[in-house]
Amino acid sequence: MKFKRPLIWLAIWLAFSCATRADLASLFTNATPGAQPLPRRPSIILVVADGLGYGDLSCYGQTNFQTPSLDRLAAEGVRFTNYYAADTANLPGWAALLLGRDAEHLRQSADATVPLAPGEATVAQILQPAGYRTGFIGEWDLGDENSSGAPWKKGFNEFAGYLGPADAANFYADYIWSLPPHYSYDQASGKFIQWDPSRGLPSAGKEMIYVNTKGKNEYIPDLLAKASLNFIKDNQPDQFNHYRPFFLVLNYPLPGAGNGTVPTDAPYSDEPWPQAQKNKAAMISRLDGFISQLEEQLPKFGLTNDVVLFFTSAAGPRTKGGVDPNFFHSIAPSNPLRVPMIVRWTGTLPAGAVSAVPWGAADFLPTAAQIAVIPPPGGIDGASLLPSLAALGPTNRVSRLKP
Repeated sequence: MKFKRPLIWLAIWLAFSCATRADLASLFTNATPGAQPLPRRPSIILVVADGLGYGDLSCYGQTNFQTPSLDRLAAEGVRFTNYYAADTANLPGWAALLLGRDAEHLRQSADATVPLAPGEATVAQILQPAGYRTGFIGEWDLGDENSSGAPWKKGFNEFAGYLGPADAANFYADYIWSLPPHYSYDQASGKFIQWDPSRGLPSAGKEMIYVNTKGKNEYIPDLLAKASLNFIKDNQPDQFNHYRPFFLVLNYPLPGAGNGTVPTDAPYSDEPWPQAQKNKAAMISRLDGFISQLEEQLPKFGLTNDVVLFFTSAAGPRTKGGVDPNFFHSIAPSNPLRVPMIVRWTGTLPAGAVSAVPWGAADFLPTAAQIAVIPPPGGIDGASLLPSLAALGPTNRVSRLKP
């Protein structure tokens, strides 16, 4: 049926392909929808690590091990040297990213026992009415399935992952939570397969990982990484969905406290480090591999210039189970809240730029709103970073600066 009217589809394709992509300056002057036809809005991906320190990536000065995929991401985008998490604790820092609020306003709301209130709007609730398809994969922590803070009540069309930190601590859990349209894990193939509509539309619930009822057989972060690739494949903007952009959040529980279960400490097994440090380095390398998978997936669907990718950490490294943040020089001496932030927007932001512009977690929501060409909501603490990004010109392009 899609090709029954080729002339109509050809006209639609030509209309979109001939549209001029607005530059940053036009985004600033066209923040209110309806003033003139909007440009094709880019998709937005936010990748959030848990407990990743400023010095834990080789592009930020780590010398004990390498993070080649994240280094490549920084070389293709902007590496920020003065980005700050909202709090030393993971939950308030994570909530600040979604809500555009400072941590002092969020410590109670972001407590594991206090879900987000009905009136607390996430960035997904801002983008969804503007036509974005929204997805969340990973660790939620802001409300369980029966609360006002459940992810499907906070603007996300699709969800797969953990609802609370207790579940997220088990990297070999025998279930994850999911919201349709979702994928059912097929034990035989080891892949997620799309839900069969003939079985009816399931409600949000637990997706069993049966092989983990018999032992540590499937590493949940790896499954979540596969789910993210499926989301991109299914929600790629094209002529059939009117080039609908998507907003995808990947909140990985890595490296966490750094001493969590990891399938192997390779390639650092032979290093003369304490075991906890080997595990942390292995988990960071695994996270780096997830970024590599994303980088390979996006070009398959033409998502090169029309996607903005953010990578950061909700909070800095923590000391648990023998992990010593000083071992890898993870913590920035100037401020323990200083964490990595890399932004890639190919064709719009300069490649290989390093920016010392100070900003923080609360600024992500208004920045995402302005990227989507919609006004940010009132009552937030953050401000859009786009004016500062627009100032990054040819003279700011550098191959590498010391962190």
